[in-house]
Amino acid sequence: MSVFDSPIARCEAVHEMVLTDETQAECAREHECPPGRLCPLCGYFVEASERNVQQDRPSVLN
Repeated sequence: MSVFDSPIARCEAVHEMVLTDETQAECAREHECPPGRLCPLCGYFVEASERNVQQDRPSVLN
């Protein structure tokens, strides 16, 4: 059994489930969205600054 706990959402533009724990630009590259496409999930993605903070933070395991 596998556990998948990353946030996901259905993108109607590409008709696929996409990870929203990446930046919108990373998602667009991964799913080959054309430049200028209005993203239906705008606002769901992490910002680059948030991602950098998450990577800088040490993981704490209990």
